[in-house]
Amino acid sequence: MRIASLVLAAGRSSRMGLRNKLLEPVGGESMIRRVAAIAIAGGAQPVIVVTGYEAASVGAALHGLGVTVILNLEYADGLSTSLRAGVSALPADIDGALILLGDMPEVEASVLSALMASFTGMSAICVPVRHGRRGNPVLWGSRYFPEMMELTGDFGAKPLMAQHEAQLIEVEVATDSIFHDVDAPEDLARIRQAGTAG
Repeated sequence: MRIASLVLAAGRSSRMGLRNKLLEPVGGESMIRRVAAIAIAGGAQPVIVVTGYEAASVGAALHGLGVTVILNLEYADGLSTSLRAGVSALPADIDGALILLGDMPEVEASVLSALMASFTGMSAICVPVRHGRRGNPVLWGSRYFPEMMELTGDFGAKPLMAQHEAQLIEVEVATDSIFHDVDAPEDLARIRQAGTAG
């Protein structure tokens, strides 16, 4: 089965003030480069990064990684527009796609590998779980791509998960990183205090 990675990296990071969080240093490299590198290490190909806000700078931060960078011109209309842009860019023969958020730089490649190992085909939805709580990223079978193309607003695919509960495969992981996103300066400070960021 062929699985791709979609990294959603188009948002305005408005809660960070004037700083674009995706360009902030994490572990000696920009946050978005770190997330893209994690996607590559997970093994799903191709890795497609959806940019929007400050697209030129975000794209430059990914230079040399071997990822496909696409531009979502409608990024100001919310997360769903990036999801639609990413799904539209997937090769036709893809069986599933890992949806990664560009502001989750602590996710480990082992989580991606575990999700892929649990994937049973185009009707599966594999979600990482820790202590009974679901996190990100999520591996979606291609059966759900048409429904993703109908999403609107500042939401990802989470509403679809509730509609397809019977198809969910919960994958137990041994890390809290599946919950850690960077929305505000204090989130970035937490990562730096933990020694992850440089």
